Amino acid sequence: MPDFDVVVIGAGAAGLSVASISAGLGLKVALVERGRMGGDCLNYGCVPSKALLAAAHAAAAAREAGRFGIRLPAPEIDWAGVRAHVQGSIARIAPNDSAARFRGMGVEVIEAAAHFVAPDAIEVAGRTLTFRRAVIAAGSSAIVPDLPGLDGVPWLTNETLFDLEEPPGHLIILGGGPIGLEMAQAHARLGCLVTVIEAGPRIAAKEDPELVEGLRAALVRDGVEFREGAKVARVEQLEPDSLAAQAGVVAVLEDGSRIAGTHLLLAVGRAPRLAGLDLVAGGIEAGPRGIVTGPDLRSVSNRRVWAVGDIADPKGLGPRAFTHLAGQHAGILVRSMFFRLPFTRLSYAALPRVTYGDPELAQVGLTEAEARAAGHEGLSILRWPVAENDRAVTEGRPEGLVKLVVGKRGRLLGAGVLAPHAGEMAGVFGLMIDRRLPLSALAGLVLPYPTLAETAKRAAGDYYAPKLLSPFTKRLVDLLKHLP
Repeated sequence: MPDFDVVVIGAGAAGLSVASISAGLGLKVALVERGRMGGDCLNYGCVPSKALLAAAHAAAAAREAGRFGIRLPAPEIDWAGVRAHVQGSIARIAPNDSAARFRGMGVEVIEAAAHFVAPDAIEVAGRTLTFRRAVIAAGSSAIVPDLPGLDGVPWLTNETLFDLEEPPGHLIILGGGPIGLEMAQAHARLGCLVTVIEAGPRIAAKEDPELVEGLRAALVRDGVEFREGAKVARVEQLEPDSLAAQAGVVAVLEDGSRIAGTHLLLAVGRAPRLAGLDLVAGGIEAGPRGIVTGPDLRSVSNRRVWAVGDIADPKGLGPRAFTHLAGQHAGILVRSMFFRLPFTRLSYAALPRVTYGDPELAQVGLTEAEARAAGHEGLSILRWPVAENDRAVTEGRPEGLVKLVVGKRGRLLGAGVLAPHAGEMAGVFGLMIDRRLPLSALAGLVLPYPTLAETAKRAAGDYYAPKLLSPFTKRLVDLLKHLP
């Protein structure tokens, strides 16, 4: 008889969700974690980054208070206090992800590294554990590029950035994706010089260019310098001199230009944590993007094994590095692994993503370019500027745009939003896309006034305006006006 019904490798967001559900169903569960409970999200990702951004936004609000008639002195950044806020945020959330909490659920938590020794067994802390089912949720880590000179200079990733005891004098960020942009704005607003180097033609390459322009402009106002379409040829050590008290790093671009800074942050992407798992011994197929699974998240080569979270590479969909994906994966896994429901398939059609800048950039479903590339015909592109929203006007935040991509018969295919707290609107769009609700459901939604969400409703209303104000409708109203 196997030692455990379910063995979960990785105690990040996905692994914790699976372990909790498994234990709640009365199964014998082992949860193995070689690092910190809570994984990347709690300790190095979502929680500390959003806590740092909150401090940065507070500093920006103090600087901008004059536009409301409030006169404040320039904010003084207490880096130790900022760090205390970041670490305090982690500490307040940590009990929810703690080993003690999961042991209280009946889960055996083993804080050590694990690797497969057979298709139905792992070795951990000198023990061999057999299982009926295993779930690999080992997550992902920052990619360290093969860059000449990198081995001779100090560099940071999201796992070490929040350990800095002093603020960077000039932070050079390689990569203009969500992590790079969020940390660029956070550090710029906290008084650091920041340069973002993006090898591709533009930052936020996956997002709608029309919305990205507004985000770029906001970061430039905060002092962030961008070098787009710029490839780094090598990096060099910068020694301290009379002008620079700190040692640092120089990024030498392919065009020969040199950018000197005190710190270098690598934010060029993420890769699955496959090393050390010995997947070959487990008979588990994997590639550079992660563990290959079917749409039910089950391994294509070992029917006892499932993969969830960043490390999963579902055929036809590919991996996605989002914490909120953990809950969706857990739901798919429960139906697939425990209840053996047929036709259990993963879909990313309504998966939201957000770059948590100020303003935020949120996207659900297809962008305009993706919809056209997919061959959707009869597209309608609806826009409503945030400047036309009364709440935005009262708060002095008129920048931004809601952009809806609508297919035939008024079906919402995608929505992009650039606005303060845009991520808060994403759920409504996701629900509409997932449940295939007509756009009329949004256009007719009664929302409290004044709220930013009204911009979405106004954009949806524009879809029906031509019909409402058509010559036929006007003739009909003209006839009906004579009725008593």
